[in-house]
Amino acid sequence: MHYSPVPMHIPDNFLSLIVSIICWVISAAIIGLAISKTNKALGEKQIPLMGIMAAFIFAAQMINFPVAGGTSGHLLGGAMAAIVLGPWAGMLVMTAVIAVQGLLFQDGGLVVMGANILNMGLVTAAVGYGLYRSVSTQSNTVKLGVIGVAAWLSVMAGALLTSIELWLSGTTQLQLVIPAMLGVHAVIGLGEALITVSALAFILRTRPDLLGADSESAKASRGWVWVGGLITLAVVLLSPFASADPDGLERVATDMGFINAGQSAPYSIIPDYTLPFLGETAFSTIMAGVIGVFVVGAIIMLIGRGLKAKA
Repeated sequence: MHYSPVPMHIPDNFLSLIVSIICWVISAAIIGLAISKTNKALGEKQIPLMGIMAAFIFAAQMINFPVAGGTSGHLLGGAMAAIVLGPWAGMLVMTAVIAVQGLLFQDGGLVVMGANILNMGLVTAAVGYGLYRSVSTQSNTVKLGVIGVAAWLSVMAGALLTSIELWLSGTTQLQLVIPAMLGVHAVIGLGEALITVSALAFILRTRPDLLGADSESAKASRGWVWVGGLITLAVVLLSPFASADPDGLERVATDMGFINAGQSAPYSIIPDYTLPFLGETAFSTIMAGVIGVFVVGAIIMLIGRGLKAKA
C-alpha cells in the first residue's frame, strides 16, 4: 500500500532555463526585501510563533485531500502565514517550507525552486495579506469572509502564474493550460479557504492580537507554542491517510501530455516523504513528517534569531 503524499511542486524541466532564472531573480529580490523588513519589525517573542507556523504548514501540506475527478489538493498556507505573522515574515516562513521540501524530500525541482517559492510562497502571502489588511479593522464576521476569499484567490493566483510560466517555457499552450489549471485549482482553493478560515477563526476567538503579528506587541505565550506543536504533530499522524490521487498540476500535466518531461532530483534523501530504510509504510511517512517538521521549524527559528542578532 502506498502511504506517502503525492509530490506536488513543479519538477525540473517543466520550465525552461531562462524562465527558471527569471523566477529565481524575482524570488531572490523579494526574499531580500522580506529579510530587511522582518529584521526591522521582528520581536523576540514572535520567533517561536514563526517556527510553529512553519512546522504546521509543512505538516498540513503533506495531507492531500481529494477533489473532483480523481484529483487531490493540499493546503498552500501562504495566506495563513502572512495574516498571522505579517507579509514579510510569512514569506520567509513559506520560503523555508518550500526549500526544505525540495532539498530534503525531493518535492519539486532544484532549478525551478525559485518558481515554486514565487508561486506558492511569495505570491500567495502577498495576495492573502493584502486582502485581509483591507478589512483588518472590521468585525470578525467580515474578516473571516474576506480571509476565505483571500485564501481562495491566493491559490488561483499561484495557479495562474504557474500557467504563464509553463506557456513562456514552451511546455504547453496558454489557451489550454490556463482554463485547465484554474478550473481544477478553483476547487482546490475551496479546501484552502475552509482550512484557513477554520484555523484563523480559532485564533480570532482566543488570541486575536496574533493576526498580523508584525510588532513586539503580539507575543506567542509558551502555552500557545505547546498547543501549536501538539496540533502540528497530530496533523503529521494523519499524513498516511493523504489522498494518493494526483494533485492539480500533475493532473493537468498528465491530461495535456507533458508529465514525462519532468526530471527527478539528482539525489535522494527522503523521497516521496518516506524513509528508504522503512519502506512505503505509514510509520515511514509519519517519521519523515516528524523530521520535516523539526527541520523546518528549527531553520526558521535560527533565521529569526539571526535577524534579531543583527537588529
